[in-house]
Amino acid sequence: MGGKPSWPISEPTGGSRLSESARSSGWPWPRCANASDWPRRRRRVGGVNATHPFHDLDEYVSLPRLTGLALSPDGRRLILSVNQLNVKRTGYDAVLWQLDPTGNLPPQQLTNPAPGEAIVGLHGENLFFTAKREIPAAGDEPPSETTTALWCLPSRGEARVACQRDGGFEFMSTGRETDHVLLGVRMFPGTNNDEEDAAKRTARAKRKINALLHTGAGVRFWDHDIPGEYVRLRIGRVRGTEIVDLRELSGDVGRGIENAQLSDDGQWGAVQWLVAEPQGRFTHILRLYDLASGEVRDLSCAPGAHYEGMVFTRTGTLFSVERDRTCPDRPADCRVVAFDLASGAKSVIAPDWDRWPSVHACTADGATVFVTADDDGERPIFALDTTTGAVRRLTDHGEFSSVSLSPDERTLYALRSALDCPGEVLAIDVDGGVGTVLTSPVSYPTLPGRLERVSTTAIDGARVPGWLVLPEQANAEHPVPLTLWVHGGPLASWNGWSWRWCPWLLASRGQAVLLPDPALSTGYGLSYIERGWSRWGAEPYTDVLTLTDEAESRADIADGLTTMMGGSFGGYMANWIATHTDRFRAIVSHASLWDLEAFIGTTDFPAYWMDSWRPELLAEHSPKRFAHQIRTPMLVIHGDRDYRVPISEGLSLWWSLVSGFEGEPDELPHQFLYYPEENHWVLSPQHAKVWYETVLEFLAAAREGRRPARPDLL
Repeated sequence: MGGKPSWPISEPTGGSRLSESARSSGWPWPRCANASDWPRRRRRVGGVNATHPFHDLDEYVSLPRLTGLALSPDGRRLILSVNQLNVKRTGYDAVLWQLDPTGNLPPQQLTNPAPGEAIVGLHGENLFFTAKREIPAAGDEPPSETTTALWCLPSRGEARVACQRDGGFEFMSTGRETDHVLLGVRMFPGTNNDEEDAAKRTARAKRKINALLHTGAGVRFWDHDIPGEYVRLRIGRVRGTEIVDLRELSGDVGRGIENAQLSDDGQWGAVQWLVAEPQGRFTHILRLYDLASGEVRDLSCAPGAHYEGMVFTRTGTLFSVERDRTCPDRPADCRVVAFDLASGAKSVIAPDWDRWPSVHACTADGATVFVTADDDGERPIFALDTTTGAVRRLTDHGEFSSVSLSPDERTLYALRSALDCPGEVLAIDVDGGVGTVLTSPVSYPTLPGRLERVSTTAIDGARVPGWLVLPEQANAEHPVPLTLWVHGGPLASWNGWSWRWCPWLLASRGQAVLLPDPALSTGYGLSYIERGWSRWGAEPYTDVLTLTDEAESRADIADGLTTMMGGSFGGYMANWIATHTDRFRAIVSHASLWDLEAFIGTTDFPAYWMDSWRPELLAEHSPKRFAHQIRTPMLVIHGDRDYRVPISEGLSLWWSLVSGFEGEPDELPHQFLYYPEENHWVLSPQHAKVWYETVLEFLAAAREGRRPARPDLL
């Protein structure tokens, strides 16, 4: 749910209008000035450092965010995607930059800021991306309103349309050594070609029909309706800057295709295939296309398993991550697996490694596969020896993503963030694990405080770890108030930067923030998750309070002023705490679960939760049962477009608070911040500002013993 989701989450992408004049070599954005001393730092090229904005919400939402990184097939270019605040201050525009992997040349801006540029693929010297920009007419007929395009930006010249169609494109995959390309396209069931599909779209648009007919589980996802079209697989070729000779590869297969990966030599296409099962469940298989012979076969997948990520070697192996089906008695475990493409046989890599990995890259011979995995408050890069199963950690502090391997297999490139670093681009030596921060168009100011690793011992003897963010002035002579902030998930960990949940905004206002990793958190082994499995109100709750006790015992933490907040699962914990103790001065509950029995049937993925709980445990651990015990002022926050934890949960909680208060209506100590157009996360900058204004005032008022002031625009 919150934090790192337990299943893939899609977010909208868009594009921008490119012009040659947009390509500049400098940009006045700050770089991360206070990250770990682990990487060797290069000098910064261009730009000016800004004063830190964490005391000013307008400045905070103006900070740029690193969102993606891709390496060209020849290893000579890194493409960095950066989101920056738009002119109206109501959203973020994407800008694509080219970085020098050696760090010797300044960044080169490739596109102008505009709504959502998304990197789709790199082939030769071409960059393929999606973009919301005017599509030129092909012949006499102008493109329709439903026409979308894939754009190609060569190393020299302007971007141009690589291919276009009504309904758009779902994904694209290219190989280093082939001109072949795999495309996923959405088409209505029963249509035989693009012309029939376009005619259906046009007819629906003219009649303003948006009704959808579902024939199985899966109606909504995250913040949008699941569309009535299904993905089909096509194969084509890159010729110059165009994608040509497109032909059907899969045909009309219903709702099966989720993603696809092309091998570097163009011989194989692997497809992540969704299979519907009875009682609304889904499972995955990996389906292999031999693009030379046309043969299609399924690999030896485990019954009921899910597969995430696909990485080919050049020697006939496919790596993926296999995740078991969840059940009420135990959480699903996962592991890196290798499929032999000739026989389809499967083997497990590092079977005794007690971490949950994601695969990113591998050496050409398949001897080493590179993964990331949560690990004791970090998310490092690991190298797995596929013969011996040996696991070698390559990086230190932080959370790593968008990992690519250079063609000479000596260097990994990745985005790195940490709780004390908003983001940077690193080059990592594969042999020595030494990281170098590359010159980037983005830099960040020094943070207003310090970060400490903390831990305590739980009632059952387990170690309970976490992080403590402290403002600069915190010491024994000047103790500061504490806010407990519980992460979402619940299968997640506080190990990377979050623009949505930023503790430094509280630190800049003189508050310490405790970020616990209680039972159910990832990065501490399967047994740590098992401690809280189907027991949300037991060990996770006592772990949180035990670590809070430890933090409150410090001389630099003020007595009697602790508040609590959390979102998603953290919101569940906020509700559980509110119904079981009155030790906190105020509680903020964002996108929270209140009535677990009702939640199961209304969330966007009911089968997952149905498999995770026994009915009697749902009732036992539902906060709603204990609504009459609430004594703490609560701020409830929910978005109407939240389909992960539906608005019905927030409304039910709010009604319990209002109906359970026996005082005068104008003395109600609770508040409800409602967002008609936001989802599980509050993403738009203007609403994020209102979120923090409301939360910070609610907590401050509770500590000061007064009623919260109404924010100016509410």
